Amino acid sequence: MQLDLTDATWTDVRDADTDLALLPVGSTEQHGPHAPLGTDALHAETVAEAGAERYDGTVAVAPTISVGIAEEHRQFPGTLWVSPDTFRRYVRDVVGSLAYHGLDRVVVVNGHGGNVPALGEVTATITRHDDAYAVPFTWFDAVDDHGSDMGHGGPLETALLRATHPELVREDRIEEAREGASEGWGDWVSSTNLAHDSAEFTENGVVGDPGAGDADRGEELRELAANALDRLLQAVAERDVSRPADR
Repeated sequence: MQLDLTDATWTDVRDADTDLALLPVGSTEQHGPHAPLGTDALHAETVAEAGAERYDGTVAVAPTISVGIAEEHRQFPGTLWVSPDTFRRYVRDVVGSLAYHGLDRVVVVNGHGGNVPALGEVTATITRHDDAYAVPFTWFDAVDDHGSDMGHGGPLETALLRATHPELVREDRIEEAREGASEGWGDWVSSTNLAHDSAEFTENGVVGDPGAGDADRGEELRELAANALDRLLQAVAERDVSRPADR
């Protein structure tokens, strides 16, 4: 059962019998000419809510952190970003405030690839040094074989939008998005990406074919991600989170 902290009262939180929380994090960044800047935040929130609905128990869902580490898209107007240090501090402080109220087992549900390294670092720091246990969950890493088709503003992200927020997809711009897209992310030599910014390898910010992701595929993606998150919540709820003694 989902306890939405945006809609709940403080007495609802006080009376909730749970120590579990989900913290959705995303980004506000370009997703081509056809998809909204808030795609990653919307997807993180969608998956968090779907996972909470499946979980056999109560889990609090915190408000979404919608600006992340996205300077790699800075050439595209509307993109917002914070530094990795700011992002890590902000996530750590939000988790700390959840833990203060007893919500001290936190899964950070992520919708943006640029957040991944920092989230791994900050959840480890929280678990090692704070009064909380935290782990990251990135939805597109938990959708079986679909993950290899991720791209950016491509088939997976567009499919999930078509299933959950179809009114936000500019369907009349799909052909434009396809024509200006690159086939893959980055410019690789010797297993090294030479490109720091997406504008170096994609004309319009898109990677992959957004036309290859319909609403039915989006529903499947939501189901896969939600089921994976449900399994993770069960594991986090049951885990012994006391820290190992020094050897």
